[in-house]
Amino acid sequence: MKFTVDQIAGLIHGTVDGNGADIISDFSKIEEGKAGTISFLANPKYEAFLYDSKATAIIISEDQILKKKPLATLIRVANPYLSFTVLLQKYQEMMASNETGIQQPSFIDSSATLGENLFIGTFTSINRNAKIGSGSRIMNNVSIGVNVEIGENCLIYPGVILYADTKIGNNCIIHANAVIGSDGFGFAPQPDGTFTSIPQLGNVVIEDHVSIGANTTIDRATMGSTKIGKGSKIDNLVQIAHNVEVGQNTAIAAQVGVSGSTKIGDHCLIGGQVGVAGHISIASHTIVTAQSGVTKTVKTPGQTLGGTPASPNVDYLKRNALIRQLPDLFEKINQTMKVE
Repeated sequence: MKFTVDQIAGLIHGTVDGNGADIISDFSKIEEGKAGTISFLANPKYEAFLYDSKATAIIISEDQILKKKPLATLIRVANPYLSFTVLLQKYQEMMASNETGIQQPSFIDSSATLGENLFIGTFTSINRNAKIGSGSRIMNNVSIGVNVEIGENCLIYPGVILYADTKIGNNCIIHANAVIGSDGFGFAPQPDGTFTSIPQLGNVVIEDHVSIGANTTIDRATMGSTKIGKGSKIDNLVQIAHNVEVGQNTAIAAQVGVSGSTKIGDHCLIGGQVGVAGHISIASHTIVTAQSGVTKTVKTPGQTLGGTPASPNVDYLKRNALIRQLPDLFEKINQTMKVE
């Protein structure tokens, strides 16, 4: 698709500085810009590329002070990163708008309910009493179990498995090979040392505007529901155990593991490779830095935590600084003992 700079500026409510008739047909990084592409500048570290980038147009802040005249036409906006994100979203929507229909071979049970303007890819299986809302796109090799409900305008990428009774809201994205609704890790130890499986009779409920990354797994509840709140974003390779509840607009980065029955509040940020113990709560607006371990309930909202066990990040950084000094301190003690 091709658009003029003026058309793009109108879409993101920007002001054009340069030739608004220039044609844009693709996107590029600012340091890799080439003719016909549009880029953006949000991080000051990349300002040097602004002046020599060969991109046809660059989105910049309305407050950006230029050191010299760039080669590109500029679009000035209040928030370049957000505006570029909106542009990408609009482009994705337009590219996907022509994808409708049911490809073959695929299996759709006669009891399933399908909305309008759907796309269903090859080798997808839709089982008994499943419901798929209008405008949703189900890519190839997706398995949709019995009684699964998918809302409107969802995008389910290849290889996703939705176990029975999973409920997904509107405008959700589930990336490739995610598994939603598999059994929670419930096993009862027996006197003879063996384990007996505890039936997992609940389900998973995912609210509107949730994004779930590739190869992420969210287990069904033992009873009740494992819940992911509205607007939350979950990265690739995350494990959410049974009966966990994640609040609204919380972001969880890659390789996080959340143990069973834990409750995470609204607007939390969980860094990569964080481990969260089971049966605890994390207050809203909590930030947990990467590779930390949360082992007990966090009651006070708005904290930044780090380390294992996780503690206020200032304390964690102080401890780390002291630990780095231990070899020198040990050497000084040894030298003192030798002199004595």
